[in-house]
Amino acid sequence: MTTVLPVRRPGAASALSPAEDKRSTAGARAARARQIAGRTAPWLVRGVMGAAVLVFALLAVGPHVLGYRTMTMLTASMAPEIEPGDITVATPIDLTDVTEGMVITYHMPVDDGSLVTHRVVSVEHAPDGSVLVQTKGDANAEIDPWTARLQGDTAYEVRAVVPELGHLVTALRTPVLNQVLLYGAPVLLAGWLLMTIWRPARATTPAVDTDDETKEDQA
Repeated sequence: MTTVLPVRRPGAASALSPAEDKRSTAGARAARARQIAGRTAPWLVRGVMGAAVLVFALLAVGPHVLGYRTMTMLTASMAPEIEPGDITVATPIDLTDVTEGMVITYHMPVDDGSLVTHRVVSVEHAPDGSVLVQTKGDANAEIDPWTARLQGDTAYEVRAVVPELGHLVTALRTPVLNQVLLYGAPVLLAGWLLMTIWRPARATTPAVDTDDETKEDQA
């Protein structure tokens, strides 16, 4: 049995597979990254602006237009229903509608009279039309050591809780972020408007008349 082996010509070199052009690959990746960034940036700016508008509407416009009140919870006395840093939204109700079990926001009748949000545990209607309430924080072991007199025509019952938003509001009140918002918000708005106005038009591929090409081939 005879085996035939291929013989390489003298001086012949082995064929090598073409090397990958790393520069072209890197350029393609960079172009792809720029394309993604170009598509993402407008939506990012819109998201930031939209969130800022919603927060502004909730905290600044809504209380004046719809009459509700917002307050940032500073303590854990109402945990886990209301955690520190959450924002409560309280709406006005008739004073005579205050009942046990409600979570209300009112001024403490002690110290500096600051606002507190606690649950009503007892209600008493006084002859002068005012309402006397005792309250307690859900996480507290004891009832609050005072009896609050609710006067006027309305009280404020907590209707909704916005988690964690109070941390953002507190951060926005710092001097550094105030300066950033003062100068950064107009820049973001201007950039968004410019991107909207100067957005490049998409290139369109001209239509091909297939009938003409068929006629030319047949001719």
